[in-house]
Amino acid sequence: MTPTILWFRRDLRLQDHAALTAAIARGGPMIAVFICDAQVESLGAAPKWRLGLGIEALQSALEAKGSRLILRRGSAMDELKALVVETGAQAVYWQRAYDPTSQERDAAVKAALLELGVEAQSFKGHLLFEPWTVQTKVGGFFKVYTPMWNSVRGRDVPVPLPEPAIVPAPDAFPASDSLADWRLGLQMRRGGAIVAGYARVGAAQAMARLEEFTNGGLRDYPANRDIPGEDGTSKLAENLALGEITPAQCWHAGQAELERGNPGAETFLKELVWREFAYHLLHHTPQILNQNWKPAWDAFPWSEDGKSRNFTAWKMGQTGLEFIDAAMRELYVTGTMHNRGRMIVASYLTKHLMTHWRLGQAWFEDCLIDWDPASNAMGWQWAAGSGPDAAPYFRVFNPESQIEKFDADRRYRRTWIAEGQQAPPDTALQFYAACPVSWNLSPKTPYPQPIVTAKKGREIALSYYQSRTF
Repeated sequence: MTPTILWFRRDLRLQDHAALTAAIARGGPMIAVFICDAQVESLGAAPKWRLGLGIEALQSALEAKGSRLILRRGSAMDELKALVVETGAQAVYWQRAYDPTSQERDAAVKAALLELGVEAQSFKGHLLFEPWTVQTKVGGFFKVYTPMWNSVRGRDVPVPLPEPAIVPAPDAFPASDSLADWRLGLQMRRGGAIVAGYARVGAAQAMARLEEFTNGGLRDYPANRDIPGEDGTSKLAENLALGEITPAQCWHAGQAELERGNPGAETFLKELVWREFAYHLLHHTPQILNQNWKPAWDAFPWSEDGKSRNFTAWKMGQTGLEFIDAAMRELYVTGTMHNRGRMIVASYLTKHLMTHWRLGQAWFEDCLIDWDPASNAMGWQWAAGSGPDAAPYFRVFNPESQIEKFDADRRYRRTWIAEGQQAPPDTALQFYAACPVSWNLSPKTPYPQPIVTAKKGREIALSYYQSRTF
């Protein structure tokens, strides 16, 4: 049999992998490839760095199965066509993506391969339910989350596919780039060494994380998921973002706990469908990535000055509001942020500071190791009020009352804010080791006064809202 090329993208695992299973079933050797194309090159610093770690883990997993991962840099179409010529492959398989740029690229690749007489097949990707398979009763896609949850909650999700015992290798592998030469972590600078201590990389770590969560934190998940100082969430977004674990694996683990009577299971399943909701919206309304989902917001006078004093203070965790600053520093140290923190910092930026959500979205895109295009876009538009199923635009989270409610014991603040503590914990000090030297920050610097207080920011936001109709 001629070789089958398996094109890996954001699906860095061997288990529950439909394209891999089909490639092995086809017979003959399989050649696994990852291509550093324009989409990879355009990633922000933290997502690109984290992708490099994921690729490295996939390399090791394939080598343990008697295979290897071929690395190529350039246009996906050009590199795949070149590999077909070099290897004599007559089939190229991959798993589908659902963002508009990937879909456009994949359609062009498929057409080019078919023109060469090469079999080109795509398989269900990183969703439980593909966007065109879920519709309202009158047709069309869901624009509100709860009806979508009610529609899919009882659907069957196929049992995850097993990991193959062996991956058949060709007699000779084609030439490959060196991962180190790609320098995917270059933009992280000194921050990479700090964030590395918090990342859990690869499919094996992802499955271990899922097992730990379902056997532990899941029971108290409905309450603890809102407490930023608690280790109360699964943290699986990091692994889901790169396909080191699938939502189906998480779904079946959650369903098993639901059947056992675990009180946190349904909430966990709902969060998986919230992620689905974001991707369904992205598929049907791709403008959500860079335009107000509700056009009525197009004339809203948000600041788009990326060098303003307020936006700079927000990025640096120097707003003088403890919830905002703790969350922004957590982001810089760990590459992630607690979900309630994400809501509060986004509300503060777009409402108290009257700054466009696109600036916050871009900052998260640069800093998150769990960056996901659909969830990031929907989350920002939800907080700003301009998106589907958004928080009411007139709801302005008060970061002072929120931190007192959800961090009453000050654990979260002590973890991330060094100023004012005689012996700050390592977590708080790591922020100064990770952030740019040019920020000129020190834990000995007095904690800043608020740039915009909670009360003043609310008044500013409401004054703008009162003069407009949404």
